[in-house]
Amino acid sequence: MSDSPVIALAKDLISRPSVTPEDAGCQALMIERLQALGFTIETMVFEDTTNLWARRGNQAPLFVFAGHTDVVPSGPADQWHTPPFEPTIVDGYLHGRGAADMKGSLACMVVAIERFIAQNPHHNGSIALLITSDEEGPFINGTTRVIDTLEARNEKIDMCIVGEPSSTDTIGDIVKNGRRGSITGDLIVKGIQGHVAYPHLANNPIHQALPALTELAATHWDNGNDFFPPTSFQIPNIAAGTGASNVIPGQFEIQFNFRFSTELTDADIKRRVHAILDAHELEYDLKWTLSGHPFLTDSGTLVDAVVAAITEINHTPPQLLTTGGTSDGRFIARTGAQVVELGPVNATIHKVNECVKVADLEKLTDMYQQILHKIL
Repeated sequence: MSDSPVIALAKDLISRPSVTPEDAGCQALMIERLQALGFTIETMVFEDTTNLWARRGNQAPLFVFAGHTDVVPSGPADQWHTPPFEPTIVDGYLHGRGAADMKGSLACMVVAIERFIAQNPHHNGSIALLITSDEEGPFINGTTRVIDTLEARNEKIDMCIVGEPSSTDTIGDIVKNGRRGSITGDLIVKGIQGHVAYPHLANNPIHQALPALTELAATHWDNGNDFFPPTSFQIPNIAAGTGASNVIPGQFEIQFNFRFSTELTDADIKRRVHAILDAHELEYDLKWTLSGHPFLTDSGTLVDAVVAAITEINHTPPQLLTTGGTSDGRFIARTGAQVVELGPVNATIHKVNECVKVADLEKLTDMYQQILHKIL
């Protein structure tokens, strides 16, 4: 039995080893399909990253599907049941790197658009796709730079579905209608190196920093809100010392991260952290890296359409959650667009033997198509 259109396209995409920032011809494959539908194609290459902006129509509202063709490395190929870039169906699941994150979603988007346009060749508004090859990597030359380009020419996105694997147990059970912000601090606390037998001639930065770190870890940053859990502070990395047991280190390096809600800004976090460090009279350097602001689409046309479409197909409404890490949705949301994430079950993403249920891709295609009908 031959594959359905969505499975055939998903297989074709998976077979291309597009490890970040490589696209490996995935966008060319999509472009061929989109040009046949009357899309205007714009390839934007920034440094090592290939991005695609494809648009059909020039009227509002502008509805966008966003996603990425790049995937994470496969890891040891001998640990896979089937070769990672040879898409294979086993017991109703499509296996291959990117099957769930997120070449399956890309196939669903294209086929849903094809079906929608076949039924509605003169649809209202505009449809676009924003596709990058740098979502799994540094995210410097991908979606954020495409958004900068669109903003510079005042091309405004009204609504956007990001195809990230949002589902938990069954397709469409979870829709991400926002994400927490993320900011990382790289802190160096300075001391004076010396012999452990002569502590009065040295200044141990670890001893100096620990009370401040304890206070940071114990601080209640906010209460969260109806959509976001309270802001969290975590220390993922620390380093100090020469490796010798008789040397007091000269500096102590600590990396910490905040995942924060819309109750705080990055400026609030910086101010409060510096106040704590200063209160403990530390000598330090602190470098901040903001990965993304929090965003929330709590209501509106997009959320209503997504919830209604999923409810019609699944016969049960989805949950709206903001859990998990960051996504490229943060770059799109800062323009004022309504943004949600709807994609496959995330159980195997980035793992050996990544896979997605074939039936889920068929159902996700139906969901995307139904959303288009409701919005345009």
